[in-house]
Amino acid sequence: MTEDITQLAQRLGISLSAKGWQITCAESCTGGGVGYAITSISGSSAWFKKGFITYSNDAKQELLGVTDNTLIKHGAVSAETVEEMAAGAAKHANAEVAIAISGIAGPDGGSPDKPVGTVWFGFFINGSIISQKQLITGNRQTVRIKAIEFALSNSLKLLQNKQ
Repeated sequence: MTEDITQLAQRLGISLSAKGWQITCAESCTGGGVGYAITSISGSSAWFKKGFITYSNDAKQELLGVTDNTLIKHGAVSAETVEEMAAGAAKHANAEVAIAISGIAGPDGGSPDKPVGTVWFGFFINGSIISQKQLITGNRQTVRIKAIEFALSNSLKLLQNKQ
């Protein structure tokens, strides 16, 4: 993990603790990187509930309740999928905050509509769901690290806006 990621995870923990809230994450292309960053912080067990690594579509359906219709109609890398992932993670973890990530880290798997580096993020914040897309350039490792950074920094920003 980078120093930036560690600092973001620490700040996120402080913000969650101040509200008495807990967080969960549902990760596909980052493979548990957000959960790793969060649990690298001492005391994170007070504000981190659980993490879901849902790399396959089956896992997204079984663990998070993503519907078959959503996956068929929109694909795993879509706003609709990460929104369902975030809502499902929050529900199954009984957490006020959830981060969901699904993307194409590469080097294979891209298409003209969804090139390598396309990453969708879903954020569940105390009942509200927001999705955002980022197009991240770089190799597989860079896409994954930048996705983890964005997930943490944007969660922190959204939490701070929920005063």
